[in-house]
Amino acid sequence: MKLRRHRERHREEEENFWPAFTDMISTVVLILFFLVLVFYMEKIITMKTLSALKDQLAETEIVLNQKSESLTETEENLSISRLEIESNILELKVLQSELEAGKDDLKLAQEAIDDQKSIIEQSNDELASLRSKLEGIALLRVDVLEKVKDSIEEELGETNASGEALVSIGDNGNIIINESLVFDTDSSSVKESGKQLLDNLAIAFENVLSDPSIRENIDAISIQGHTDERASQEYNRELSARRAYSVVNYLMKSNPDLADDFGSYFAASAYSEFRPLDLGTSDAAYAKNRRIEISVILKDSHVQNVINTYLQESLDDFDAND
Repeated sequence: MKLRRHRERHREEEENFWPAFTDMISTVVLILFFLVLVFYMEKIITMKTLSALKDQLAETEIVLNQKSESLTETEENLSISRLEIESNILELKVLQSELEAGKDDLKLAQEAIDDQKSIIEQSNDELASLRSKLEGIALLRVDVLEKVKDSIEEELGETNASGEALVSIGDNGNIIINESLVFDTDSSSVKESGKQLLDNLAIAFENVLSDPSIRENIDAISIQGHTDERASQEYNRELSARRAYSVVNYLMKSNPDLADDFGSYFAASAYSEFRPLDLGTSDAAYAKNRRIEISVILKDSHVQNVINTYLQESLDDFDAND
């Protein structure tokens, strides 16, 4: 009885053992499956994460490449800018050097200008002196004629009985003697009323020409005959010439000392009607144009000597400045 119970118990125990083992194996398999599933899920997640990281890394590399290119470009621009700055600095130094040189040149130019101003002022003074000398020479002829005129008026007065001026000084600086005072109409013979005038004129010229300081500047004394425009040119030319010669001849005859000492200074010339004083056609205009004019001709050589002296003095000053 006991044996049978023991066998039954043993059989029950064997029957209970396999189900428990099977459950254990099932549990293990489930655990393994779960672990595999978890590992697989983790791997999937990890792969996705890695893929996302790879994409992010690729984007990061692109950004880094862009930044690197931008940095390279910036460095290049910076290098170019540095070169431009250095070039500008060099140009600035060159400009400063040129500016300094320009200042020196300007200073030299200003000094040269000051020197030129001094030379110009000196030249102006010299030209003023030359002008004064030339004006003195130009006024000499008027002075000679004024002395002659004053000498005649002192002896004969300023006008004749008819109120006509005996002699006058024209705008051209010549002594003017009215034709009616010396000649009758269409005549070249000195009339009696004109002889006293010419006698005093001969004495006055002798007195003036006796002064060496005046005489050395005189080349000639021209006695000019003038007519009005009536009659032919040929007739007027011959008449004006005859009257001029008559005056010269009478002066020389009236004062032999004048003829002997200074006769070489006198010359006669005829201008006919071609230099009228009055362009009118009235009797008064014609009477004004019929005249004897006396002109003192200065020596060009004397004027030239004054100019040559000035030029020589200028050249001497120029050589001294060099």
